[in-house]
Amino acid sequence: MRGTTDVRERAPRPVRLGPKSVAVLVLTGIVGVVAFGWPLLADGGSGLAHAQDAPWLFAALLPLLVAVAVATISESGMDAKAVAMLGVLAGVGAALRPLGPGTAGLEPMFFLMVLSGRVLGPGFGYVLGSVTMFASALLTGGVGPWMPFQMLSMGWFAMGAGLLPGADRLRGWAESAMLAAYGCVAAFAYGTVMNLQGWTLLTGAGSGITFVEGGPLHENLVRFLAYCAATSLGWDLGRALLTVVLTLTVGPTLLRALRRATRRAAFDARAAFGEPETFGAPGGPERVGEPEMPGKPGA
Repeated sequence: MRGTTDVRERAPRPVRLGPKSVAVLVLTGIVGVVAFGWPLLADGGSGLAHAQDAPWLFAALLPLLVAVAVATISESGMDAKAVAMLGVLAGVGAALRPLGPGTAGLEPMFFLMVLSGRVLGPGFGYVLGSVTMFASALLTGGVGPWMPFQMLSMGWFAMGAGLLPGADRLRGWAESAMLAAYGCVAAFAYGTVMNLQGWTLLTGAGSGITFVEGGPLHENLVRFLAYCAATSLGWDLGRALLTVVLTLTVGPTLLRALRRATRRAAFDARAAFGEPETFGAPGGPERVGEPEMPGKPGA
């Protein structure tokens, strides 16, 4: 039948990124990289490090986060159903975080961010990761100077899952293995990036792993790697292992559920307009139950 689109078996595609969304994401990424890394390039004696920049980062991050959401919605045609799904997934992610209150790094919300970013795309994933971390901080009382850095890191974590290849064709065990591998690597990357926020506050302790303000970049990087190995490697390992286990066991079922919800919401549906068709018109659909008789028009 002309003028219709068959979407019964079509696999839902992630929410696409348009030029505006890409531009805002790039700008947000630049702000994040500068926010995390500028103390490494600061002059000695500045006395700033990350001690007082969190409010400024939060003030810059919120409008950028809104801009990513607005650009993604306007360019992809998402409606209230997509915003509702964003709220539901953010609420579930925030509720999962207290189930593993940082004990040995066991944080079950990470696998949900991987699967959501995979199904819903990088732009949606970035907004979801940031909003989820913000909501969980309010829920658990984890509001502090580290919160905007956590929002950035979790946004990158979920966005990376949306950038993985084969979103429209890779299924089954191969997809689960790829997502588990990404979750493992990204869990370590999340912990390493977040260490930059706290490590630069540890100055003047006379240890071989503390930050030396104004010191040579290569020496500080060596100190930073030693700091990560000594303080957070065990936590990152627990986070990575739990993410891998949940992705391989619960992941396939949750992926199907998310894709089913996305298909029913029809985030990427596009209306197909053609010539108007009327019943009985030449080339148009016949009336149900009315056989075509010889001698009738169109016979």
